[in-house]
Amino acid sequence: MAKAPPKKVVKPTASVTPPIKPQAQVDVEVTEQGVRLIHPYSDGELVKNFDSGHKTRVREGLPVPLGATWDGLGVNFALFSANATKVELCLFNEEGEEYDRIELPEYTDEVWHGYLPDARPGMLYGYRVHGPYAPHDGHRFNPAKLLLDPYAKQIVGDLKWDDALFAYDMESDKKDLHLDDRDSGPFLPKCRVIDPAFSWARSRKNPVPWEKTIIYETHVRGYTMRHPAVPEHLRGTFSAMTTPQIVDYIKSLGVTSIELMPIHAFTDDRHLQEKGLHNYWGYNTLSFFAPHPQYMATHTINEFKQMIATLHAAEIEVILDVVYNHTAEGNELGPTLSFKGIDNASYYRLMPENRRYYINDTGTGNTLNLSHPRVLQMVTDSLRYWATEMQVDGFRFDLATILGRESYGFDEGCGFLDTCRQDPILSQCKLIAEPWDCGPGGYQVGGFPPGWVEWNDRFRDSVRKFWRGDEGQLAQFATRLSGSADIFNHRGRKPYASVNFITAHDGFTLNDLVSYQDKHNEENGEDSKDGTDNNISANYGVEGQTDDPAINELRLRQMRNMLATLFFSQGTPMLLAGDEFARSQNGNNNAYCQDTPIAWVNWNIEDKGRSLILFTYRLIALRARFPILHRGRFLTGQVHEKLNVKDVSWFQPNAEEMNDEAWGDAHAKSIGMLLDGRAQPTGLTRYGSLSTVLLLFNAAHEDVVFSLPSVAHGESWRHILDTYQPDDINERNFEFGSQYTCPSRSVVLFELMSLPK
Repeated sequence: MAKAPPKKVVKPTASVTPPIKPQAQVDVEVTEQGVRLIHPYSDGELVKNFDSGHKTRVREGLPVPLGATWDGLGVNFALFSANATKVELCLFNEEGEEYDRIELPEYTDEVWHGYLPDARPGMLYGYRVHGPYAPHDGHRFNPAKLLLDPYAKQIVGDLKWDDALFAYDMESDKKDLHLDDRDSGPFLPKCRVIDPAFSWARSRKNPVPWEKTIIYETHVRGYTMRHPAVPEHLRGTFSAMTTPQIVDYIKSLGVTSIELMPIHAFTDDRHLQEKGLHNYWGYNTLSFFAPHPQYMATHTINEFKQMIATLHAAEIEVILDVVYNHTAEGNELGPTLSFKGIDNASYYRLMPENRRYYINDTGTGNTLNLSHPRVLQMVTDSLRYWATEMQVDGFRFDLATILGRESYGFDEGCGFLDTCRQDPILSQCKLIAEPWDCGPGGYQVGGFPPGWVEWNDRFRDSVRKFWRGDEGQLAQFATRLSGSADIFNHRGRKPYASVNFITAHDGFTLNDLVSYQDKHNEENGEDSKDGTDNNISANYGVEGQTDDPAINELRLRQMRNMLATLFFSQGTPMLLAGDEFARSQNGNNNAYCQDTPIAWVNWNIEDKGRSLILFTYRLIALRARFPILHRGRFLTGQVHEKLNVKDVSWFQPNAEEMNDEAWGDAHAKSIGMLLDGRAQPTGLTRYGSLSTVLLLFNAAHEDVVFSLPSVAHGESWRHILDTYQPDDINERNFEFGSQYTCPSRSVVLFELMSLPK
C-alpha cells in the first residue's frame, strides 16, 4: 500500500485563533451495549489517590451552593476560605478509614470547589486545608488536621478527645505557637453527603399569631428519657418526641409552640468527659446545619423531619434554640475541628492588637465574626435551611446581643438584624432574642428592632421578688403584668414582644424556686461555684424536701401564684417543661452537664403534680377564654369617652384607685387590676374581646379584705378562680361593693357580669 502524502502545515493568520492546547486523543469503544467515544479529559482531570494509586474523577464544579450538594448525578463540593493556599477533600469508608484525598481544582470568589460525578449520598468526607500557621496574624492552618464542613447536613460518629485534635503541640513550652503534625482524622466525626428528599404529609400549618402564642421550653433528650410510653431504644431521640402520648399531652395542655433546646450537632467539652459528665444542654455547636447525631435513632435526618411533620399535624409549632454566637473550638488553646482550621481569621473575632487571641464576648472562649460577609451568609443560610428544608417555625437565639454587635458595639441596624428583617423567609419566622451577653454593652432588653420578641428577665425577677414578699415591688410588678411597656412600647412593637418567664432551663425549676434558698450544684464537680447565686428564691422554713404539710401547702400555692401571674400577664408566656407538675432538679440551678436523672423530666408524677397539671390547664384555658388577658395592644389607662371605662385600672384593697402615695408605699403587697375589654382604642373589636376581668393579687403574709369595685354598665362580679382554693370550680356572683377576703399569698380572678341590653 502506498504511503499517504504528508499533510500540509498551514500557519495561522490573523483571522485564525490558534488552539490553546493540542487536541486530546479520542478513541472509540464498541461493546455489546453500544458504541461510545472516549474523551480522556472531558469528564474531568484524573487525580491520583494519595496512598493507593486509585484514581478519582473530579471536575471544576461550581462555587455555589456551599457545602456538599447532590444533584442527582454527582456531588458538588464548595468550601469558603479566603486565606487558604490549597484544599483537599478527604473521603472515608464506613469504618472511618480515609481512602481518597482529592485536591479541589478551582478557586472562585474565595470559594474552593470541585465536582465528583461518581459521588453519591451516603459518602463520608472531610477537608484538609493548607495555608500559613501564623497565630499572631490570625492564621491556624494545619493540613494534618481533618476538618468538618461548616455546611455539612449530617455528622456521623462521636468526637473522641485526643491531643491530635489540637493544631499545636500541647507539650511544647510555646503552647499554640508550635505546630503539631499528628493526623486528627481517626478522632473526628465525619460529614455525610445526604439526599434531602422527603415527602411531607401535608402543607405547613398556618402560624399561630403572636398574641395567642404560648411557648413550652423543653429538651429532646431530657423530656423523653424517662417517659414510660417511649420504647427504651427510642428514648432521647427525635423519634421519641413523636410518641402519641407525648404529642397528645403537649397538645392537651394548651401550649401552642414547643421550644427545643439546641439540636444542632454539638460536642462534649473535654474537661466534662474527664469528669464523667456531658454537655447536656448542647450550647457547644459543632455544625450549624446538621442535627445532633445522638438524637437520631434511625441515623437519618428524615427522623427530624418526621418529628416536625408529626407535631405540625397536631397543630404544634416548633421553635429551635440556636447558638450562632460561638463554636465548640474554644480559644487559642482549644481544638481545631472546623472553622479554626478552614479560615480562623475570617470566622472569629480576634483581638486587633494581637490576632493570636480571641475576643470572648460569650464567656466560652471565642466569638463568631458576623461582621464578615461569608460568616453572616453561613448563619443566614443555616436559618433558611431549617426554616425551609426542615420546616421549623422559629428560632430562639442564644446570647443574641452578640449577633447584633459590630466592632464598635451593639447596633440594631447591624448586618445580621437587617438581614433577618428584610429576608422573605426569615422575616416570617418567629424570632426570639436572649438579649444579653457578657461583652461590653451586652444587656439589650428592649433594644432589638421591630419583628423580634425578647426574653424579659425583668419580668422573671419582679414576679419572683413580689411573691417572695420583698418590699417596694408593687409598681414594678404592675408594670410587668401589663406588658412591660416601659421597655417595649416603641416603634410599633406590641406587648407580645415581651417573652414572660419565671423559670427557664438555666436556673431553678419552679418547684426548686420555692424549695431551696441556695443552689446545690455539688454533682457538677465545681464545688458549687458554678451557677448564679441570685436566685430570688425561698424555702419557707426547710431547705429542700420536707414532710411538713404546712410548708408543702404554701410551696404549692406559691407555684400556683406564679403560674397564674405568668398566664394572666400581657405578653408571650413561656413555661418550662415539667413546671406544670412540679419537677425538681434537687436544687441544681445549672444542670448543663447533667445528662442524668437530675435534669431528665421525671414522669412519675405525685399527687401534687397531678393537681398542678390540672391547674395549669385551667390557667391556659382561661387565658384563651378572656382575650383581654392577651391583648394585641399596650394598655393605656385612658378613659373611653362613650363608655366611661378604661382598659386598665389599678385599685387599692379599699376599692380606691391607686395614687402616687399608694404606688410609693414600700410595704404594700396587695393590688387589684381591672382589665376592661370594652375599651378598644380604635373602635375595632373582635369576637370575645369585650370580656372584662378583675384580678386580685395578695403577696402579704396575712389575709387582705378587698372591696370589689363597681364598673359602668356592669351588674356584678362572678368568681372564677382562687389560687388558695384551686379545686373550687363553682362560679358564684358578688355584688359591687362586696367584701372579699383575699387569702394570704393568693391570686383571685373575677369576670364582670354585664347588665342585660
